[in-house]
Amino acid sequence: MLADRIGGPALSLFRAVIGLLFLCHGLASLFGVLGGNRGTGEPVPLGQWPGWWAALIQAVCGALVLAGLLTRPAALVASGSMAYAYFVVHQPDALLPLRNGGELAALFCWSFLLVAALGPGPWAIDTLLRGQRTAAASTPDGVSVPA
Repeated sequence: MLADRIGGPALSLFRAVIGLLFLCHGLASLFGVLGGNRGTGEPVPLGQWPGWWAALIQAVCGALVLAGLLTRPAALVASGSMAYAYFVVHQPDALLPLRNGGELAALFCWSFLLVAALGPGPWAIDTLLRGQRTAAASTPDGVSVPA
């Protein structure tokens, strides 16, 4: 079935794109690149709460999710940070995301929660490492042998 064949690669591509977009937001806020923090061209001041810390989470978790390394924990932290952003920054202005400007936070939150629940997909460092551990564990002396 087509869905069985493309499901894994589609999940991997979804994970990578979401991670890349999140990484770009983090780099923009931390270093003032790609338009800077919220399009100002300036970075967030070092250590400023919560902006600088949010940007650090975006950069680190975005890079990890993009690479598919420590994917589930990184995606869970990223999802939580976006839930915090939505409820603390956006939701006090209005209930609905279309009214409070929180669409991006809501989309990132649910996207990362999906990645945390489903895993990284087949094209990920986590999957490669898991395969190597499985191969090493399946040989009698624990040493992986080429097939």
